[in-house]
Amino acid sequence: MQNKIRTILLLLVFTSINNPVKAQVKQNSRPNILLIVADDLGYTDLGCYGGDIKTPNIDLLAKRGLQFTNFHTAPLCAPTRSMILSGNDNHVAGMGSMFSVIGTPREGKEGYEHHLTDRIVTVAQLLKDNGYQTFMAGKWHLGNEDAHLPFAKGFDKSFALLNGGANHFNNNQIFVNEPPQYRLDNQVTLFPEGSFSTDVYTDKIISFIKNEEKDKPFFVYLTYTAPHWPLQVPPDYINKYKGQYDIGYDSLRVIRFNRQKSMGIIPANATLPPRTTWIKPWEQLSAQEKRIESKKMELYAAMVDNLDKHVGELIQFLKDSKHLDNTMIVFMSDNGAAAEDFYNLPGGYGPFLREHYDNSYENMGKASSFVSYGPQWAQAGAAPFKLFKAYSTEGGVVTPLIVSGKYVTRKSGLQNLFINVMDIAPTFLELAGIKYPDIYNSKKIAPMLGESGLSFIRGKSNTIHHDDYVYGLEHDGKSLLIKGNWKITNISEPFDETAFALYNLTEDLGESNDLSRTNPKKFNEMMKEWEIFKKKVGVIPKEKGK
Repeated sequence: MQNKIRTILLLLVFTSINNPVKAQVKQNSRPNILLIVADDLGYTDLGCYGGDIKTPNIDLLAKRGLQFTNFHTAPLCAPTRSMILSGNDNHVAGMGSMFSVIGTPREGKEGYEHHLTDRIVTVAQLLKDNGYQTFMAGKWHLGNEDAHLPFAKGFDKSFALLNGGANHFNNNQIFVNEPPQYRLDNQVTLFPEGSFSTDVYTDKIISFIKNEEKDKPFFVYLTYTAPHWPLQVPPDYINKYKGQYDIGYDSLRVIRFNRQKSMGIIPANATLPPRTTWIKPWEQLSAQEKRIESKKMELYAAMVDNLDKHVGELIQFLKDSKHLDNTMIVFMSDNGAAAEDFYNLPGGYGPFLREHYDNSYENMGKASSFVSYGPQWAQAGAAPFKLFKAYSTEGGVVTPLIVSGKYVTRKSGLQNLFINVMDIAPTFLELAGIKYPDIYNSKKIAPMLGESGLSFIRGKSNTIHHDDYVYGLEHDGKSLLIKGNWKITNISEPFDETAFALYNLTEDLGESNDLSRTNPKKFNEMMKEWEIFKKKVGVIPKEKGK
């Protein structure tokens, strides 16, 4: 009997030493990570960035966290998303161009695969391998084959739109010969007809978290398709901003620019670059043209407002479910404001869209309309910068970035230091205590080019990159390289690699004064850095006109 009692006591001792409850407590202390990506959100759209749209929930994240004013992405969605997940250059990740490279020197070459490659491992894969639950909902746009989908790239649960865009209410096509494709994990599925995209993606993430394993932390990658065109909103939002933009896009641009100055988001000496020459001045529009243009911006504002509402609902859910106090929250946009207007093109997608969608004034904003707000409003959304989405000027690549939550211990407020999209993945990995491997699945992989910003976020360091840090980017010929205050960029069309311009961003945020001829020494220095970068990541020069 005594031996039995001794045996039971010993078992209890060993059980307490290896107590699974203690292990669970330790594991539960690991941080949750929530990354929210808006699609085509402009730099000045949010209230906290000088905008006039009601975004109280996102503004509150900024007020309680860090609001970055010098955050750089790629000029288009797919390369940015490849850099988010890989912590690497878009060429290394496989997205050197999201457009066709057939018939060019890039065809069949590394860097232009149009999907995430095995040269990198995603942050989701590493988090999953190290005990995280990984959830994704929204736009993917990083490959359509099974081997390239979210479930194959580290996500336990996913509801993904594979295309670059889609109708926000149904499964109707918006591109010729390209119906929207959705996947629920590894299964083909359809969008729930009649629902609104922002509702659907928010609800999916909440349902994934509700069904989580309680002893594991989670990583959420929520990639909304709002406010990406077509500009469509639920019925109760269509008239929410009626009349607010009758002032016109020229005035809105100036108002937002001045508000950013007063808020300290841009320097007091910043100057607004000239209106893009092909944009018709507001005062030259007819009364009917002004009426239509105003409604475009009303719809866009309503989409952003609705997006903010759902961000608030998700944050409230995290609070109610006792997750908020253990979650780092990152909010960003994937590129600058979108200027495309396919509906009104004489060729290309234009005829198809006009045949299948009705953009009459009374129908604008409904599921059967296809409205874009065009370069005129995008330029207001990109103030104080030059141009917008698709360009390597600051207007195409500088976007909002907000980091908030318990793990942000630096004093809240505006942060003007340079940070780029490749820095997100290494920050998450350091937060989770995970090292990026040299080998993954028995294959040597490329080291991340991004750097963790965790020490800065925690207030232990005042920098993320050293003073001599060089940031380069190229997508489909649009190119830039930044070193300190200096930037070279190339937006030539047709592409000409000799057409780089030089700017001092401290003195010329709007990139209006090309210094390549007046400062040849600095220009040559930057061009040498470009040659180094090009070879490092595998840029294959684009041929003129292709």
